[in-house]
Amino acid sequence: ETEPLTSKKDVSDCNEGEDCKENGLLVRNPKSALRLVEDGNKVHPSQGEKGEAAQISNGYSGVQSSVPCNGMGEVEDAQCTAPAATTTTTTTTSTTCGAEGQQQLMELEDRETWSKKIDFLLSVIGYAVDLGNVWRFPYICYQNGGGAFLIPYTIMAIFGGIPLFYMELALGQYHRNGCISIWRKICPIFKGIGFAICIIDLYVASYYNTIMAWAFYYLVSSFTAELPWTSCTNAWNTGNCTNYFSKDNVSWSPHSISPAEEFYTRQVLQVHRSNGLDDLGGISWQLTLCLLLIFTIVYFSIWKGVKTSGKVVWVTATFPYIILFILLVRGATLPGAWRGVLYYLKPDWQKLLATEVWVDAAAQIFFSLGPGFGVLLAYASYNKFHNNCYQDALVTSTVNCVTSFVSGFVIFTVLGYMAEMRNEDVSEVAKDTGPSLLFITYAEAIANMPASTFFAIIFFLMLLTLGLDSTFAGLEGVITGVLDEFPHVWSKRRELFVLGLIIVCFLGSLATLTFGGAYVVKLFEEYATGPAVLTVVFLEAVAVAWFYGITQFCNDVKEMLGFTPGWYWRVCWVAISPIFLLFVTCSFLSNPPELRLFEYNYPYWTTVVGYCIGTSSVICIPTYMVYRLIITPGTLKERILKSITPETATEIPFGDIRMNAV
Repeated sequence: ETEPLTSKKDVSDCNEGEDCKENGLLVRNPKSALRLVEDGNKVHPSQGEKGEAAQISNGYSGVQSSVPCNGMGEVEDAQCTAPAATTTTTTTTSTTCGAEGQQQLMELEDRETWSKKIDFLLSVIGYAVDLGNVWRFPYICYQNGGGAFLIPYTIMAIFGGIPLFYMELALGQYHRNGCISIWRKICPIFKGIGFAICIIDLYVASYYNTIMAWAFYYLVSSFTAELPWTSCTNAWNTGNCTNYFSKDNVSWSPHSISPAEEFYTRQVLQVHRSNGLDDLGGISWQLTLCLLLIFTIVYFSIWKGVKTSGKVVWVTATFPYIILFILLVRGATLPGAWRGVLYYLKPDWQKLLATEVWVDAAAQIFFSLGPGFGVLLAYASYNKFHNNCYQDALVTSTVNCVTSFVSGFVIFTVLGYMAEMRNEDVSEVAKDTGPSLLFITYAEAIANMPASTFFAIIFFLMLLTLGLDSTFAGLEGVITGVLDEFPHVWSKRRELFVLGLIIVCFLGSLATLTFGGAYVVKLFEEYATGPAVLTVVFLEAVAVAWFYGITQFCNDVKEMLGFTPGWYWRVCWVAISPIFLLFVTCSFLSNPPELRLFEYNYPYWTTVVGYCIGTSSVICIPTYMVYRLIITPGTLKERILKSITPETATEIPFGDIRMNAV
């Protein structure tokens, strides 16, 4: 039975500022739950205004419906409709009981949004373009066939990375929730994915910021007339230190160590004071102070939400591109630069027949774009409902891939210069991988350029800004997820929660600040995040495409954008992207990396520890599934059906009110 919106049965008179009971729910201020706007004026239908319609500014009819619960938990049928002059009657129904109903009413209130569209784009670009673009892509590219590697890289981006990137942006923007509570609206039994994502983000924060602390140490050390890693006369140098850039004729022997390497290993990291993971040694107070300052910057950048972080990324996301351009021009003018570029791009077509090349290409594009960390869900949830996230996905992913490619020229022009100075092949110079490529090889090259102090300062500033906006994003994924899941606890205490989160991350980073901290960073980087994130995104893709339904998801996208994703996107979401993720995950698990850092070979037990750390996050998914099935009443079949059926509707904004989509 359908009652008009102006019916006496459903409309209650409430005095200004007083609480009132509507539809079985205690509403503190009914105006915040339903705001009807006509010509910019608020309209509140009274009992005498029978038959009047509430016209919304964008032409859609205004509907507010709810199904209250009686004392026995049974649902009473009740619907409200409001006819509009230009549209057909729309009716929607949602079930709101107890605390869940209160949470939905809170969601009906205006959610914080980005001040400008460019804030969102810069934040996503800043998140996707991080330190890995500068050191990981160039190394993987030349290791896997140079220019030939671009073929598998592009294929994996088109059929794997970009579809997943687009899917997360669309999910976050439509459902407007973080990584935990969003599963109530998609497939509740997979809610453990949200908890797993939060744990993974905490693991990343515990080691990723330590790398920035190293960069900050270098930055402070660069404010000298002569950079400290240019000579062998310092207290930390050994007898093997060889400065082949000196004016004297110096021969480079197999035992020679550059002053830049000794500065990195013996002064910054002090790994010589540790015997490995079983004896990490003490904590470096210099790095601890650097990390404390970095976390302080992070806190005051994100404590107020996207309104503040959206302004900070104007610096942290754009500054690296200015520096990359300066370093690219400088590197191209160095003697021997062409040797590095040739080594970087010279194709080795035989490499394309090797499976590991395709695995590396898939892993690189996946970790570069960064789905699965809850960041894209969180950032997109602050968008306006009809924002063109399809265009955003294409723009940001293209910028990310191009940045990786250009960073290769920045790195390899300098490596060619190093090879020219050493009179060696580029392959001998480019042996360093990961952070060592930046902190040893590139730092040494900068130290021997004219105006070395200037280039050192801007280079390490670039590394800091690359890392900062990625840290903003990772922590925002956790913050949004927790605040959306527990709004009654934390919605008004965001600053306090962020402070607690920062303290937890700092305490979790203490192991990486020890003399053997570099070994811990390497272990976490390889095992704590890699296979865990791949598993999370695989299950996420399966849950959305197969349980929530690809048709329903495409209808959601059409509601936002006005057009339905084509068959290419559907095929990718249903089959190609999950296969892509399964392929990379199985390849990693079947061939775990043999870890080695400097002269230290990781013992076998560290592999077991690494898998345990990775499993500690993924275990949340099956644990929550079991918990969900236990607490759900009914037979096993009924429990499963209820657990894979969305619990709550998504509120869709039409003009100045929000409607429930079912």
